[in-house]
Amino acid sequence: MCAQLHFNICKETGVQLDKKHWYEHVPESVETGQGGKVTILWNQQIQTDRTVPNNKPDIIIRDNEKGTCMLIEVAISGDRNVIKKEADKILKYKDLTTEIQRMWNVKTKAIPVITGATGTTSKSFRKYVSNIPGKHEAMELHKTAILGTAHILREVLM
Repeated sequence: MCAQLHFNICKETGVQLDKKHWYEHVPESVETGQGGKVTILWNQQIQTDRTVPNNKPDIIIRDNEKGTCMLIEVAISGDRNVIKKEADKILKYKDLTTEIQRMWNVKTKAIPVITGATGTTSKSFRKYVSNIPGKHEAMELHKTAILGTAHILREVLM
């Protein structure tokens, strides 16, 4: 699901992609789009002046033109824990959000993209996904999570 989001973000920001479909896409550590105005970091640790324990979100989008930064954290959890996991992710990156705002002088927010193993989501899922650049369909993200769950079950049960 994370690679799918990354692929759609790259398409939206004008990053040159060599693959046609998200499932063939292998994310690079650093991508730049819109003539260097947007930087997309994949699974990169952020160096801060102050020690921050959680400093490696899944995707970071820094828009230099708008002066914004998004910390996107993706998780597929048990269906009963979706809302709890969403709150945990926001709280987990609170310190990093504050540090990035102070260091880079950009408006920063953490965006959790959490779905259950069978496609369960919170009421705020669509709101969070709509804040991320790119065309992200909730049904496609759910489908990816469910297919991943089915793959894991097949591996375990066979």
